[in-house]
Amino acid sequence: MSALLYFVIGFLLVLLIGITAYFLTARKYQSSTTVANSYDQWTLDGILEFYWGEHIHLGHYGSPPRRKDFLVAKSDFVHEMVKWGGLDKLPRGTTVLDVGCGIGGSSRILARDYGFAVTGITISPQQVKRAQELTPPELNVQFAVDDAMALSFPDSSFDVVWSIEAGPHMPDKAVFARELMRVLKPGGVLVVADWNQRDDRQKPLNFWEKLVMQQLLDQWSHPAFSSIEEFSELLAATGLVEGEVITADWTQQTLPSWLDSIWQGVVRPSGFLRFGLSGFLKSVREVPTFLLMRLAFGTGLCRFGMFRAVRSHSSTEFIDGKFAKETPSSLVR
Repeated sequence: MSALLYFVIGFLLVLLIGITAYFLTARKYQSSTTVANSYDQWTLDGILEFYWGEHIHLGHYGSPPRRKDFLVAKSDFVHEMVKWGGLDKLPRGTTVLDVGCGIGGSSRILARDYGFAVTGITISPQQVKRAQELTPPELNVQFAVDDAMALSFPDSSFDVVWSIEAGPHMPDKAVFARELMRVLKPGGVLVVADWNQRDDRQKPLNFWEKLVMQQLLDQWSHPAFSSIEEFSELLAATGLVEGEVITADWTQQTLPSWLDSIWQGVVRPSGFLRFGLSGFLKSVREVPTFLLMRLAFGTGLCRFGMFRAVRSHSSTEFIDGKFAKETPSSLVR
């Protein structure tokens, strides 16, 4: 038989094993504890870091997309997001809050390459521990366990709030939007990158699309996806945004990441020796989800959204769970 045929047979066998493991180990989002426990386990077993590197997010492959090393595409994503958000024009020493920092890959780039003073937060204690282990002491970065739904920082704490692919884990997107804007200083910049679903207010999901979306939510501890349009509206509804929320769709730039994630298991077979049979089963168990993600993003059911907002200079007061707008800060005595 030809090498191609062997490859096809091997891939189908791996897929069959993955699908079997997928259905034998069902997952379902329950609470923020589910998210923390999931990331603690993924960090402790080291499989995600081995294949995805220090960046637990998708890569940027250019527009139009071109072939690129998987890990390089991930670090490129950070630099592209910095440029898109206009953060490359900010001075050294700019304070940044990295919400959902993972094991600190983006935080380290922001500190090392742009001179920012970065605070990375995640709900996973094991991610904080690993981020601290990977971060050289000379970098101006600190990490802490914190909840993005109730950030421990005072109002107006940071020049920049930054977040990559954390939003789907948030059970209340309005609260998440409000917290992100609350901790920004007046004139500060919010830059968010997230997985989103199609705006079902314009085109409702059909029966099969609902099934796919529910699987995507359950597999990686997501309570819900918002659409690009909905989350933009939620940011504006905080009353803390100056001007308009700027959005972009980076679906095509990031789309190759899903199949590249699977390909890592082929080109890096040493993972099998390192993690053994249990690690192999854990890895191939994710293959069906990667394929579903590729299907959803490739057909427009899901979209990769980018968001940029500037914190208003108006003074605000938090009353009964809502921001009450007052006078411009320049007039406050």
